[in-house]
Amino acid sequence: MDETLPWYRAMPPENRSWIGLVAQAGIAAFTEWFRHPDAPQAISTDVFGTAPRELTRAITLRQTVEMVRTTIEVMESAIEEVAAPGDESALREALLVYAREIAFATAQVYAQAAEARGAWDARLESLVVNAVLSGEADEGAVSRAAALGWNSPEHVCVVLGTAPNGDSELTVEAIRRAARHAKLQVLTGVLGDRLVVIAGGDDNPLAVAKGLIGPFAPGPVVAGPVVPDLLAATRSARAAAAGLRACSAWQDAPRPVLADDLLPERAIAGDPSAREQLVEEIYRPLEEAGSALLETLSVYLEQASSLEGAARMLFVHPNTVRYRLRRVTDVTGWSPSDVRSAFTLRIALILGRLADADTQL
Repeated sequence: MDETLPWYRAMPPENRSWIGLVAQAGIAAFTEWFRHPDAPQAISTDVFGTAPRELTRAITLRQTVEMVRTTIEVMESAIEEVAAPGDESALREALLVYAREIAFATAQVYAQAAEARGAWDARLESLVVNAVLSGEADEGAVSRAAALGWNSPEHVCVVLGTAPNGDSELTVEAIRRAARHAKLQVLTGVLGDRLVVIAGGDDNPLAVAKGLIGPFAPGPVVAGPVVPDLLAATRSARAAAAGLRACSAWQDAPRPVLADDLLPERAIAGDPSAREQLVEEIYRPLEEAGSALLETLSVYLEQASSLEGAARMLFVHPNTVRYRLRRVTDVTGWSPSDVRSAFTLRIALILGRLADADTQL
């Protein structure tokens, strides 16, 4: 092996020693098998049982095949020397049969190792997903994610929905296929009746959700806001979870829907972060922009979104109302002339007034 296998020469002495023991065990097992061909023997145990399980990580399946091939070739070249006169053909045929058994045993060992790694990876991934969803993500979760191949993408968001009935492993694999197609990194799992996906690599959460929506069961699918990294993904997960709980209040909600588009429903359902977001992102900017915008928006909404009605109440020209409403859109990003946006603005005004009243008490 040292002469013909470059990778063997480059290995640490400890691993080379284990490989030597495996080769010797293979030769000894063949000798015992040739002497007692009818005796039941577990070749994989006899040959590979001498090596630690970690060796399957240090040596690839291709390298193991090369090692077995080299060992068999050495044994075959020695047949003329060790076989009794007239037994050469029988020994050579027996070696061919044994080589086949070794090949199957090799495949079995690596298949079992792959299954064990897959089961361990699934448990590890479940721990990471659960930590993010429960708000307990820390550096340990980041390290576990890195062990799963998570390369710390810049843009991360959490997508939540209902998990389909059936094998959860098939659902998880379907999410991974969709993620590969969308060029996303994902950590995913089924927690109870929820399918959770932590996705990285795209700064558009709606596009992320659309790319991953296929494996979800019928029902709402909510995408949390984009955050910079896995540690901050707990914020995205909280928003997505709150949106999923409140989504039933918006009967015409799109699928998928952004958690930020469900801010009014989330606020009414008691989500403190949604209430704070509505106040800080809508009410406070309008307040800072001048009392005219707040007053105009409030009157406009009270007058059933009528420009003329608002103008009469404010004693100004309708064009003035129109201009101020455009300023509201510029300041907040929400248009008072849109029914859905008007609802969001109304809730923000109510929450802002309540917040002001609390500070005055």
